[in-house]
Amino acid sequence: MLVAARSSYGQVVTLKEQQRAASVSPAPRTASTATPRQHAAGVATAMGSAIANQTGAAIGALAFPALGPVGVVAVRQLIAALVLAPIARPPYRAMSLHQWRPVLGLAVTFSVMNLSLYTAVDRIGLGLAVTLEFLGPLTVAISTSRRTTDIAAAFAAVVGVVVLTHPNASSDLLGIGSALVAAVAWACYILLNRTLGRRMPGVQGTAAASTVSAVVWLPIAAILFVSNPPALTALLLSVGCALLSSVVPFTCDLLALRRVPANIFAILTSLNPVWAALVGWLVLAQPLAAAEWLGIGLIVVSNAVVTASGLLRRARSPSHMRPTIRHRPGPAVLPSDQATCRE
Repeated sequence: MLVAARSSYGQVVTLKEQQRAASVSPAPRTASTATPRQHAAGVATAMGSAIANQTGAAIGALAFPALGPVGVVAVRQLIAALVLAPIARPPYRAMSLHQWRPVLGLAVTFSVMNLSLYTAVDRIGLGLAVTLEFLGPLTVAISTSRRTTDIAAAFAAVVGVVVLTHPNASSDLLGIGSALVAAVAWACYILLNRTLGRRMPGVQGTAAASTVSAVVWLPIAAILFVSNPPALTALLLSVGCALLSSVVPFTCDLLALRRVPANIFAILTSLNPVWAALVGWLVLAQPLAAAEWLGIGLIVVSNAVVTASGLLRRARSPSHMRPTIRHRPGPAVLPSDQATCRE
């Protein structure tokens, strides 16, 4: 027998439809209320975010012959601002000098971080460049720690760097140096975002910095593209890089952090160098030697250990803060230190 009920709007709803509606789990507001199925979806989303991020960098590298790292970074900064600014809608006119200072610093950091990273990708490959860049958040996390575990992790990371780069007379010092500059810029990004998080709500500070960065890069892009008009393919690759490295991870991370605890999310993010190495191999034909995989593994494990120990200490602290969301979070940075978008 077909059983039906009448909703408050007068529509007839069958029992079968009621059961179907009841079986659909609503989107969780926080990770603590997520079901096991939603946790699994959150883990998959976080991994998808990392893969999209590294795939975007690889696609951008395919445009280097036509645009160079400068042209790809210019397109990425413009696209990121066009997407993020309308979402966050920062109050530019109402912002005080107290707020503008870190915003301007963050805008410079965006440019230095992305340009140095893409220069490193162009010279030493995606896997090595991204792995060395991850030393930035690791350094920030370890700098205030005196725990034996964290010191041991730091030592392991140093060993990983030596194994990974294998310094010798033929080493690409400019490429390695560019990756390390990107690491320093990422550390500065984290510290500036802490400041902005106390002075502006949500991602308004990051959006404002993206806008400033785009304003700076717009004339650079115009000069580059007018003096040497790129092929449509190169432009499409750069746009794809911007979307996969900025827009997609931003959206995925927002969804993932509603479904998985911050500690799991941060540890999953520690795997970014592994994804970078795999994507570099598959998309850019950049295979790594066994020693290079060993170096990446040491740095990844160091990040994961420092992240886990830091989150455990914070969880045990009665004054710990709730985690916030950031795009492509640093593996060794506690969630409350992370910002929502890393452009």
